Amino acid sequence: MASGFFAILDDIAALMDDVAVSSKIATRKTAGILGDDLAVNAEKATGFLATRELPVLWAITKGSFINKLIILPVAFLLNFFLPVAIKIILVLGGFFLAYEGAEKIIEYFFHKKHEEKTGEEVIETESREVEKAKIKSAITTDFILSVEIVIIALGSVLDKGLAEQILTVSIVAIIATVGVYGIVALIVRMDDAGYNLMKRSNNKGFFLVLGEFLVKLLPVVIKVLAVVGTIALLLVAGGIFAHNIDFVHHLTEYWPSIVVEFLAGLVGGILVVMAVTVVKKIIAAFRK
Repeated sequence: MASGFFAILDDIAALMDDVAVSSKIATRKTAGILGDDLAVNAEKATGFLATRELPVLWAITKGSFINKLIILPVAFLLNFFLPVAIKIILVLGGFFLAYEGAEKIIEYFFHKKHEEKTGEEVIETESREVEKAKIKSAITTDFILSVEIVIIALGSVLDKGLAEQILTVSIVAIIATVGVYGIVALIVRMDDAGYNLMKRSNNKGFFLVLGEFLVKLLPVVIKVLAVVGTIALLLVAGGIFAHNIDFVHHLTEYWPSIVVEFLAGLVGGILVVMAVTVVKKIIAAFRK
């Protein structure tokens, strides 16, 4: 009886060792997209009132966990019963990400910025509306990126047993959520940390300099992340196209991968923007 119990413990220990090794490999393979995920979500989680930054980030984080609770079982079921569906979902998700990235670029270069309204109440009302919209957009984008993360992690353990697959992919999914949004939380609270250091420095010394540096650095980080986040959207989308659409893969077989991914994402995004614009005009014409 006792020997059987210890044999079970040995099997569990061996499984955990295998899962640890597989998780390291899967995390390494998803490192690139985790970096893209960080840039995209950090850009989406900034730009709120200071008192709303952490609540907004927590709402996005909860949405991210829910996304992965939905994606994980669906991914395992589809991989077992209908593997081709995963490829189709990935490509459709890629077009969504490409659309978001291309739309930002088009808006920046061709659309004039709306005049900002003044007044505390108006700003607060707008921020609530923007807050809800950005949370929804961030959770939707997180869903697409989470699908890519889960599929890549699953692809790295397809030759393993079902238990090891489930544990490995689940661990990678948790690391992705906790790691990405933990770093985003540090970024959005950078200025508050700077102000606290300045208060405790008595206006002199190293902590004053460090605090001022952090306060001045945050706007720069946000602007950089806005650019990096847009590029990341196109790169992730282009990577999906390059790896899952044979025409794109063969056409650009000897090109540098980063050039292929960016151009594929940009072209795919522009095509979707054009299609969406045409559909909107048709709908508007019918409503008249």
